[in-house]
Amino acid sequence: MPWILPFIAALSLITFGVYYLDKRAALRGARRTPETTLHVLSILGGWPGALLAQRIIRHKSGKAGFQLMFWMTVIVNVPVFAWLWTH
Repeated sequence: MPWILPFIAALSLITFGVYYLDKRAALRGARRTPETTLHVLSILGGWPGALLAQRIIRHKSGKAGFQLMFWMTVIVNVPVFAWLWTH
């Protein structure tokens, strides 16, 4: 499916941006993005952007419960991506 890579790239950029804004809000003590929102973005295909944000801006990288759920979204996404790529 030729649309899958641009879709994942765009959603990853959006997800990275949401992580960035949430990190800024955390530093300022402002209203935060719910973790559920971050996980929904990941499960929809934005997990590469989430992973980059966790590594580059060090956001949500130390929360064990969050990391468990995040990696579950990756485990679900990889076979779905493989199936979409081949069909």
